[in-house]
Amino acid sequence: MQREPEAANGAGSPTPAAPYYQAQGDEVALFAQCHERKLAVMLKGPTGCGKTRFVEYMAWKLGRPLITVSCHDDLTTSDLVGRFLIEGGSTVWQDGPLTRAVRGGAICYLDEVVEARQDTVVVLHPLTDHRRILPIDKTGETIEAAPGFQLVISYNPGYQRMLKDLKPSTRQRFVGIDFDFPQPEREVMIVAHEGGVDTALAHELVALGARLRQLHDRGLVEVPSTRVLVAAARLIASGIPPRQACYAAIVAPLSDDRALTGAMDDLILASFI
Repeated sequence: MQREPEAANGAGSPTPAAPYYQAQGDEVALFAQCHERKLAVMLKGPTGCGKTRFVEYMAWKLGRPLITVSCHDDLTTSDLVGRFLIEGGSTVWQDGPLTRAVRGGAICYLDEVVEARQDTVVVLHPLTDHRRILPIDKTGETIEAAPGFQLVISYNPGYQRMLKDLKPSTRQRFVGIDFDFPQPEREVMIVAHEGGVDTALAHELVALGARLRQLHDRGLVEVPSTRVLVAAARLIASGIPPRQACYAAIVAPLSDDRALTGAMDDLILASFI
């Protein structure tokens, strides 16, 4: 997908350029239809395959503000909805990111939602059906979602565990879009563009990534993502030797197991003689 040209808005300032995104299939049209029909979306795919960049691109394409929340074990309902704060001797309510998105008609993106506590995720339910409301128990307020609001969540199925999964009652409230690493020709384009290297080097890095991903069968829990290939490309573009750049950006972050790091290093040496 090519970038769209910048255009001037009504105030005379340029419209932000589109985030660089290479479509993998029909996900752009599917997401746009979900947005138009007020459906929540669930993105599933491995780490570093482009889920977050896709949401950024769609927010730009649809002309909606984007509010992103990185979920974690300690994320509470108050972190999402809001809380009372003491200011100057008085108590003041402060909206959380989810509430700001609901009021402002923004896209609210909850990244790695399975990391959040189950009692926190339940607060999303009234926003993901026909009601499209957010009850705030602490203030007694019920907010109707403004036009343009959309809830988007993502997670990596490879990390699913019995205690780290969405309940069926939650999953069925979302339209699911599956992601994977791009096809080689598209991944080459991404690595070249994002990494600032020529196509030939990008092709070598993508080919290396494909060979390293085969080590999953030998115990490599997390395989190289497009993100780490881009990181390696950026290091090489800055003048770091390819072998050193690939070890630092790909091998070191993926494993501490000597057998696996040795196998990955051997593949790097064979790729960059």
